Amino acid sequence: MAIFDILIAPDPGLRAVAAPVAGVDDEVRRIVADMFETMYDARGIGLAATQVAIERRIVVIDLQDRDTEDEEHPEPVRDPHIFLNPALTWISDETSTYNEGCLSIPEHYAEVERPARCRVTWRDLDWVEHDEAFDRLMATCIQHEIDHLNGVLFTDHISRLKRDMIMKKLVKARKAS
Repeated sequence: MAIFDILIAPDPGLRAVAAPVAGVDDEVRRIVADMFETMYDARGIGLAATQVAIERRIVVIDLQDRDTEDEEHPEPVRDPHIFLNPALTWISDETSTYNEGCLSIPEHYAEVERPARCRVTWRDLDWVEHDEAFDRLMATCIQHEIDHLNGVLFTDHISRLKRDMIMKKLVKARKAS
């Protein structure tokens, strides 16, 4: 497995709209495995293929129950989810707010309001179609990652002032490194 480089905002690749996956082959399986490796290495809970410069509709998520970490179990309990061609088919009127972060916007967080529940269709690595409703953190995370596939960042959901402050800091950090 390999660890991909994660694109950092304001990289224009993060605004790319991903193309659908036509089917599962060895390349798609390798991409998914490498995306998980990359996400775990970066200590993230979700990653969209566009974040690693792959313009395909692939998302990996693992909310990783960190509450189980202790001396006997130093690693979080993993519960990986693979979404090929995920699509929101319903969102609730009720909203929830999470302090969101992003591997492509490192060390910056903001309160983002999104639908509290959503329904998503997708295919898995066996090309089986799924249709499921999500709530709480999983609903926020899948909406965040689907946004990435559509060239949208979580900063697009916050005030222009906050967004501009974050982007200026990212540009300054990029120039310094």
